[in-house]
Amino acid sequence: MTDDASHFTHPPPPWASADQPQPRAKAGHAITKAPCVIALVMLAALGCSGPKPILYPNDHYKQVGQDAVERDIVECRQLAESAGAKPGQGKAASAAGNVAVGAGVGAAGGAVGGAVVGAAGTGSAIGAASGATMGLLRWLFTAPKPSSAHVNFVNRCLQERGYEPMGWE
Repeated sequence: MTDDASHFTHPPPPWASADQPQPRAKAGHAITKAPCVIALVMLAALGCSGPKPILYPNDHYKQVGQDAVERDIVECRQLAESAGAKPGQGKAASAAGNVAVGAGVGAAGGAVGGAVVGAAGTGSAIGAASGATMGLLRWLFTAPKPSSAHVNFVNRCLQERGYEPMGWE
């Protein structure tokens, strides 16, 4: 083994013999790829999911069938977007709000914990940073809610087509 600080040796897998050379990787490179890939996959999955209208199965709904219902929902959503009622409006404000609330709650909790050990200022700073991070993660990993303008537009479009929107999930 070398004493080169820029490389490290992975422990051998259970099936490898001790006399086989072990692969080397630059410190930090092999370890950080897996969590990044997992995070990107989760974000992509969240981007694809989102609330859609829940329709009451009235006579019109039953008459046209599920394929026509899905097609009408897609068309109404496209009409809403083309009219300017984008589903993602207000996302930055939502993220900022979650981060701010998380930081506030974290700062308060950290100050209390820090006061117990005589370091309220340090505890508050650590709590604020932790809370802000949790607020951001909470925002990232919750299903995005469409703007109220988008929801109202799609609901009205569906009502005009004979459906009865009951809510969004």
